[in-house]
Amino acid sequence: MSQGEPSLQRYAQVIQLRAKDEAEYIRYHADVWPGVLERIADCGIRNYSIFLRNGVLFAYFEYHGTDFEADMRKMAADPETQRWWKIMDPMQAQMPDALPGEKWSPLREVFHFDGPPEK
Repeated sequence: MSQGEPSLQRYAQVIQLRAKDEAEYIRYHADVWPGVLERIADCGIRNYSIFLRNGVLFAYFEYHGTDFEADMRKMAADPETQRWWKIMDPMQAQMPDALPGEKWSPLREVFHFDGPPEK
């Protein structure tokens, strides 16, 4: 998304979690570092959840901003986030069909329903 008016974009991604690291991954995410959460918020990310099933992590978040790529570069440049990723990355493995250089694999949205219009 390029610069302009802020709008909502929904993102979903998957990655594998190494079985030996499941308990530690869950433990870390039960108490995410405040600096990491602040950077996520600063980069326009809201309503962020990560789910786990059979060794696959599914992440969903909503982006409220004007330049997703710039905000992701800002997040990647943050020292606290880099420190967090250095711990998380070895616990994860790319999906078998991941593209070269792809970490979390994006999912394509095929359906969305916000509910009936408000009365």
